[in-house]
Amino acid sequence: MTPVLHLFCGKIASGKSTLAAQIACEGAVSIAEDAWLEGLYADQMKTGADYLRCSAQLKTVMGPHVSSLLNAGLSVILDFPANTVEQRAWMRDVLAQTNAAHQLHVLDTPDEICLARLAHRNATGEHPFAVSEEQFRRFSSHFVRPAADEAFNLVMHRTPTG
Repeated sequence: MTPVLHLFCGKIASGKSTLAAQIACEGAVSIAEDAWLEGLYADQMKTGADYLRCSAQLKTVMGPHVSSLLNAGLSVILDFPANTVEQRAWMRDVLAQTNAAHQLHVLDTPDEICLARLAHRNATGEHPFAVSEEQFRRFSSHFVRPAADEAFNLVMHRTPTG
């Protein structure tokens, strides 16, 4: 059976990690950026720039690791955001080192639902990083939906409104 790399594109609190956890129940190695960032860099993550720096450092070791897991025949759930062309290019580079299949799960969740989920998440402390509405909007301003020329196998997930 061909291993599959599962990737996730969606704004903050769109449901990426929830979907990743559901797919993990089907049997795959799950690697979550937030868990690794919290474990390695929690004390260094104060700003958006800190996130970008720490995430870049994490990717330098995670890329080869993910490729080796895929090459060993294991499917991987890569719960890292695939929200920009640059982030997806890194994921494409990881894939290029393997013969794995892939699915890019695109979560189409309206901002108002993301913000409501974010407020709940922040209030309950169920997530390692609290994100303000201003930070949500700043990060969302960089969000770019995958384009056809990126050649990903897209799986669309639409959150119903109302």
